[in-house]
Amino acid sequence: MAEGMSASPAAEVDIARMMAHLEVFARRVKLSGSPEELESFHYLEATLRGYGFATDLILHDAYISLPGAASLDVDGSAIRCITHSFSRPSPEGGLAGEVVYAGRGTEAELLAAGIEGRIALIEGLAAPAPSDAASRHGAIGQIHISAHEHLHEMCISPVWGSPTEATRQRLPRTIVLTVSAEDGGAIRDRLRAGGRVTARMLASVDTGWRKIPLLVADMHRLGAAAAEPFVLFSGHHDTWHFGVMDNGSANATMLEVARVAAAGRARWRRGLRLCFWSGHSHGRYAGSTWYADHHWAELAARCVAHVNCDSTGGKGATVLADALSSTELRGLAAEAVLTEGQQQITGLRMSRAGDASFWGIGIPSLFMGMGEQPAGEGANVAGAILAGAGEVRKGAGFGWWWHTPDDTLDKIDPDLLARDTRIYVHAIWRLLADEVLAHDYARFAGDLLGVLDALDAALGDKFELGRLRARVRVLQDDAAALDASGADASRINQAKMRLGRALVPIDYTHGNRFDHDPALKLPAYPLLDPLRALAAAPAGSDAAKFAEVAARRATNRIADAIDQAIAATRL
Repeated sequence: MAEGMSASPAAEVDIARMMAHLEVFARRVKLSGSPEELESFHYLEATLRGYGFATDLILHDAYISLPGAASLDVDGSAIRCITHSFSRPSPEGGLAGEVVYAGRGTEAELLAAGIEGRIALIEGLAAPAPSDAASRHGAIGQIHISAHEHLHEMCISPVWGSPTEATRQRLPRTIVLTVSAEDGGAIRDRLRAGGRVTARMLASVDTGWRKIPLLVADMHRLGAAAAEPFVLFSGHHDTWHFGVMDNGSANATMLEVARVAAAGRARWRRGLRLCFWSGHSHGRYAGSTWYADHHWAELAARCVAHVNCDSTGGKGATVLADALSSTELRGLAAEAVLTEGQQQITGLRMSRAGDASFWGIGIPSLFMGMGEQPAGEGANVAGAILAGAGEVRKGAGFGWWWHTPDDTLDKIDPDLLARDTRIYVHAIWRLLADEVLAHDYARFAGDLLGVLDALDAALGDKFELGRLRARVRVLQDDAAALDASGADASRINQAKMRLGRALVPIDYTHGNRFDHDPALKLPAYPLLDPLRALAAAPAGSDAAKFAEVAARRATNRIADAIDQAIAATRL
């Protein structure tokens, strides 16, 4: 144990240091690729070097979209509005059209509204899903109605990371604005009463390739080789406006975790790597995606887990129950939140957000944000973005100031920031210092088996899942035996890393380990979607036959991953 360090590293969290960092972060608006952002990256780099980390500040190309001025005229009346990252800019003089009401912007609502050639009025945050659907169904514009008077900056691209020639076709093709609940409600009421509404939209959006920074900070175990396994701890540094909570407070958490962990370096069993991204807010996770693409082999060989940090310590963010984790790390997440936050987590899956760019590689994930506002108290601004399909959440996102100019230093609660940081210290310390990694693949297999059992019942005699379910039961038994084997810790840990490489991609992707799924919600085990479609299709129909072809290929892929995982348990 380091001299002067307590037995519980979480007890070493120093909130005064963290608030001092926040005062620095609060000085600058940090748009991706801007000089002000780069200046702030230099502060991060100097601080981490002072803690003993080796640093590398990289400038790389990324496709970035910075929204500018916007205006909206509805039948001669000016309406307060903002535009969004990856909105189409308007032509000179603006774009005029008829407005139709499209509910919450689901596929069915957009089609029923007849949006082709029109402007869709949509409830809720501007987001990738309604933008993608409205673009595909021929809308010329979208007007989103905020949940309250505040207008939230958003990135609406469904393309994860910088686009390729193929994925650039999915970039938004409409002008997108957001208005307040009051103004949007007035337009909605006129439409519901049978009135005809026309609008003129103007939007200035600067979209293109630019250089953005990415900071990597590394520390190895004492006496370890440079190629040892490591924990990846990441968060974005770019901001909307001053972004003191999102993501300044999380950056302060990261710096404090780094300082506390470095003081106990003699007790580490693996290394720690911090990455601070740009291009999160204005490039749909362009920084983390670039890193995954350019360091794929190293991450596959050495990274034991990815821990993400976002928007810690906000005022009123008392709810910890919705803290996210992949299934195999849920026990660790639960322990950290209970020990340091005195709350039970409900066991939610990771959501398709928060720089989760490493699932294809096969790296388990832990956390994204931490504390949230209680559900039912005020507008649920970000809950719909954070929630997975069918999930019931106790939290309601990060506060009314999230993604607005009001995200300033006064929105931070030092006590809650210290609490959230202690949770991160607890979890990361165990990942660094435990002799055997906490990854529980017997739990993973049990979770998958439950999903397959439910699907088997829904499929009836349309498709046979018996062999696959049997192999998953073998995996469950073998993974439990691995944990109880008493074998050499290094061999168990290597086996767990191989298990992750086989299983994480089937848990959180459509199966391509080298590409990135769109920034749209994913069900549990997306590869099972063809079986879900088959279960829903009428027996003997063409739809059922098409689904059966896809289901066979999907189960082959899953069975292969399960067999690879079983082989990994056999030391």
